[in-house]
Amino acid sequence: MAKKNTPDLEHCIFCGRSQDEVDLLIVTENAAICSDCARSAYTYAKDALDMPDDNIKTNGKIVGDAKLYKPHEITDFLDQYVIGQEEAKKVLAVAVYNHYKRINLKKKDAIFEKSNIMLVGPTGTGKTLLARTIAKMLNVPFAIVDATVLTEAGYVGEDVESILTRLLQDADYDVSKAEKGIVFIDEIDKIARKSDNPSITRDVSGEGVQQALLKILEGSIVNVPPQGGRKHPEQRMIAVNTENILFICGGAFEGIERIISRRLNTQVVGFGAQKEREKIDKNNLIQYIAPQDLRSYGLIPEIIGRLPVVVHLNPLDREALLAILTKPKNALVKQYQEMFALDDIKLNIKPDVLDFIVDTSIDYKLGARGLRSICEAIMLDAMFEAPTSQRKSLTINLDYAKKKIEKFSGKLSGQQMTTLPLEGE
Repeated sequence: MAKKNTPDLEHCIFCGRSQDEVDLLIVTENAAICSDCARSAYTYAKDALDMPDDNIKTNGKIVGDAKLYKPHEITDFLDQYVIGQEEAKKVLAVAVYNHYKRINLKKKDAIFEKSNIMLVGPTGTGKTLLARTIAKMLNVPFAIVDATVLTEAGYVGEDVESILTRLLQDADYDVSKAEKGIVFIDEIDKIARKSDNPSITRDVSGEGVQQALLKILEGSIVNVPPQGGRKHPEQRMIAVNTENILFICGGAFEGIERIISRRLNTQVVGFGAQKEREKIDKNNLIQYIAPQDLRSYGLIPEIIGRLPVVVHLNPLDREALLAILTKPKNALVKQYQEMFALDDIKLNIKPDVLDFIVDTSIDYKLGARGLRSICEAIMLDAMFEAPTSQRKSLTINLDYAKKKIEKFSGKLSGQQMTTLPLEGE
């Protein structure tokens, strides 16, 4: 009679070692495997299937719990980094305070709904800086995403779920922290609908992206690829609940002033029409923006409804631009002085140079962001030569600044430039 095969449950089926020779022997009904072979099998499977590590870690900056500040405390903190925009600071402070107060509320039947924010203003007015500064103060994960790279699922570009991948990375893959973070979606105006009528065909980088954003903005459980990129069936996903994530969208909305102007003119009717028109500040029409203007620009009604707080940012005047150069904690002049101080050089920029930088930014309509470009053009040669020189101090005068800006703007292209000597000891 043939001997019946019985499984050896006292030795590893792969290496043959007994329970006494290994740390752990895992026994099932039909076989046994030791801990070493199980570990090797897992490593092989992970590499073969391109599985992400269980303990993915990044250089996350968030340590400790989120902090809740009152609106006055938020605006006081913003004043240290952002010049002007008092109305925008106030609206943002209230919206952020109410949002995190709602999160901390323990009542299950709370009636508060999430209030995402729309920032509208010309380039260089501080939209990104406001969002980043608030996230820094509250000690919550923060991600900046450019809406122009987003497309509908299945097309070349990034899926909308990649927005949450960035947030997870900043939270060091702590899902509970990421679910209380802030996401800033920049260039939201670039995904506007291409015409006033709903698309008959696919608008994969415009209206299609807006529709894909709806479920994320409103609040739902989204499966996020931990490493970003495209989804595929074998990839393991991380479930993220967006109900408590605050979304701040920003855009320049170039040309929306014409839409606002048409609306204001059509609404002013009657004997007092002329007086009402005189009250309108035609140099800053962005302050009169309303949700219907965003719809006329090309945002679909559903996405406007999910961004109920609309904040406008005023164009920066000369006084504000000059203050940006010198007053904030991270002012440009302070940054350059610190850079030269690392080479034991004391940098001095004369006041008339600062006035010239501001006037140049206004002439080119570059806003606050343009101040950095202008400063770089003026300081480039000095930053190149100063570290190898023996001087201990450096003064930038107006003649030197003008010469460098002429070279930067191309007004003297084709002519040989002569470098003026810097004043110094």
